[in-house]
Amino acid sequence: CPALCECSEPARTVKCVNRNLTAVPPDLPPYVRSLFITGNPLTDLPAGAFSAQRLPDLVSLNLSGNHLQTVEAGSLALPALRQLDLSGNALVSFSPQAFGQGDSPLEELALRGALRDHGVLLSLAALLQSGALRNLSRLELADNELLLLPAGMFTALPALRQLDLSNNSLVGLRNVSFQGLGQLQSLNLSDNSLGVLWNSTLAQFRSLPALRHIVLGHNTWVCDCAIEDLVAWLKESDQVEGKEALTCASPDKMLGKVLLKINGSDLNCSVPTDLPSQLQTSYVFLGIVLALIGAIFLLVLYLNRKGIKKWMHNIRDACRDHMEGYHYRYEINADPRLTNLSSNSDV
Repeated sequence: CPALCECSEPARTVKCVNRNLTAVPPDLPPYVRSLFITGNPLTDLPAGAFSAQRLPDLVSLNLSGNHLQTVEAGSLALPALRQLDLSGNALVSFSPQAFGQGDSPLEELALRGALRDHGVLLSLAALLQSGALRNLSRLELADNELLLLPAGMFTALPALRQLDLSNNSLVGLRNVSFQGLGQLQSLNLSDNSLGVLWNSTLAQFRSLPALRHIVLGHNTWVCDCAIEDLVAWLKESDQVEGKEALTCASPDKMLGKVLLKINGSDLNCSVPTDLPSQLQTSYVFLGIVLALIGAIFLLVLYLNRKGIKKWMHNIRDACRDHMEGYHYRYEINADPRLTNLSSNSDV
């Protein structure tokens, strides 16, 4: 057992908690199944930080509450690893090859409060999309101040059952695809900044056969016409936990109103709120106005055709007289005799 750790061979557990470790102890006992290295000034996980040959039975690894910034390629390539907790670290770099080249047996990954850096989020998305964590059944991404999620982030997680996105700052899910998550049972979206869920997202929720627990509490629901589809889905769906407590956050006249009690008369839907529809209507109106202006212009031309014809003839005559004057001067300048005559007449 390493000098700064506590080991229990019967429980096959090693704990290195608050021991001021700056590196993973190299002499961990090979019998360990559960390893806790938490509360240390550990900043880097280099390749081979955990020896796959020495730790063939390591199933659960808790590295939460350290100062980890870098997780390098191959640093977590353990053959039996099922549970990994990296919560409470200020990650800056997370290699998409952290779990090695092949498929990882990892089933549970906790990253609570560890993805404040946007670059790390993109690296994690690349890792998930690579298919290296196809066995993952639980993913915890709470407390990360996430505004938007990379498109297609969860498309290569067919075994995922629990997804926790709570306590972030998510403003929308339009670019998020839940397709392929046929095993998903629980989705936590509470304590975010969601104002509405669009039909495309609601359709995905309906299409997931195992999804029975969706948490939507403490979001900033905007109760205008755009929320009609969400309200209709809430009334018909049995997937949402605590839906009776969901209330409007804006506008002021709807503040605190329960979403399930909203009906058509509460919403002023005389003006379409869908931006593409507004743009389409604006373009049609602009086309009509331009066509009307063009028709009026042609009508004015037709009614004044005689005057316009006379005006054009006058311009033609004036231009012809002007050009004849230029031609006459040119002939005088071209003939020396006429030039002298012109000069004498000027004198």
